[in-house]
Amino acid sequence: MSRIPTGPNLRLIAARIIHDVTNGCSLSDRLNAVLLSIQDPRDRGFVQAVCYGVCRFYTKLDVILSHLLKKPMKAKDSDVHALLLVGLFQLMAMRIPEYAAVTETVNATEKLKKPWARGLVNAVMREYLRNRQSLEEPIQHDIEAHYAHPQWWVDVIRRAWPKYWTEVLDANNQHPPFALRVNQQHLTRDEYIKKLQQAGYTAQIIPETTNGIILDSAVSIDELPGFSTGDVSVQDGAAQLAAELLNLMPNQHVLDACAAPGGKLTHLLEVEPDLSLIAVEKEESRMASIKENLMRLNMRAECVCHDVNNIEDWWDGKLFDRILLDAPCSASGVVRRHPDIKLLRHPEDIALLAKEQYQLLTSLWPLLHVGGLLLYATCSILPEENTHVLQRFLALQPDAKEVQIAASWGLPCEIGRQILPGIHQLDGFYYALLEKVKI
Repeated sequence: MSRIPTGPNLRLIAARIIHDVTNGCSLSDRLNAVLLSIQDPRDRGFVQAVCYGVCRFYTKLDVILSHLLKKPMKAKDSDVHALLLVGLFQLMAMRIPEYAAVTETVNATEKLKKPWARGLVNAVMREYLRNRQSLEEPIQHDIEAHYAHPQWWVDVIRRAWPKYWTEVLDANNQHPPFALRVNQQHLTRDEYIKKLQQAGYTAQIIPETTNGIILDSAVSIDELPGFSTGDVSVQDGAAQLAAELLNLMPNQHVLDACAAPGGKLTHLLEVEPDLSLIAVEKEESRMASIKENLMRLNMRAECVCHDVNNIEDWWDGKLFDRILLDAPCSASGVVRRHPDIKLLRHPEDIALLAKEQYQLLTSLWPLLHVGGLLLYATCSILPEENTHVLQRFLALQPDAKEVQIAASWGLPCEIGRQILPGIHQLDGFYYALLEKVKI
């Protein structure tokens, strides 16, 4: 980083965001709210990089900090704790001159109104610089610190994927690729890659998809050729598989349940423009993103703000030919994109989510035509949310039959297929396709 970010109180801004995340706030929500107030795009980039980095390596940083502190921080000083993590991350992983990282982080304590914090932050950061190697060597034997995941995450993933657990944990700590979906109604994938090349960008195809590409380096969406006119959308390749699995045909009546933010919804209309499509989303705040995506791509769908489980509140009685159920989940497959998930999830969440997923399946199944297809999708890699939910559902639903997914991507499960994070450069996703049969 050639420019040293020094103001206005950027380290303190980042620390306050981290503090809020550790108290249950979404990282993306907090960043979106705060970054609007930072004028210089380089400063915005710095705050974003620090916040994502601290969330990604929070467990490792916290273990290192525990060795640097004579006694644990008090709960009322969690703001200082967050600033210390911000300081250590700069020294551990950012290309910022050490003197600048120390000086600016120490200066950030002035706004905390805790005079003792200045000396503590200065001492901790300088001790880390003096003893970096001796501090980092022992953590190789601390599984939480080494893999930068809470122990319960390690245990759950190891139990679910005993052959792949270390690869999954490592993949979770990597920066995700910048993946795009080319709008096939506008141009072909090859045509868009040429368009990118003319603009000075290079990209590779995602072979598991029909229209997916990965840019060799991330850019602002405003710089993407044709983004504003709908030539391309930002979407991971694993998420692009949904529309391709539904075998869409003209004039079908289609439901996208839990539709926000609208990436899969608009892909359905790119694959087959002549659909009668209903998008249901229960959160009003998230409905805005659906409408923005539809507007940018000049598409239409009936958007309904309701809890999709409350069928009588929104359904007109007309059966659907296709249902896409992108179920709320732990998001354990997209940690590399949302590292705060490691801090926000708790062990007890998994059973609660599985209960919600099963309820959604049972609520929506009666809305499907005989011969129709329902695609169950999650961005989870945990069997409790995937195969276990489907096994329970199929055992009690005689008119439901699994349709085998014949594909080169992912791993076959007892029901459906699972993509693990990093495989084929894709996010972690699970898909199961069900057909309604006559009984």
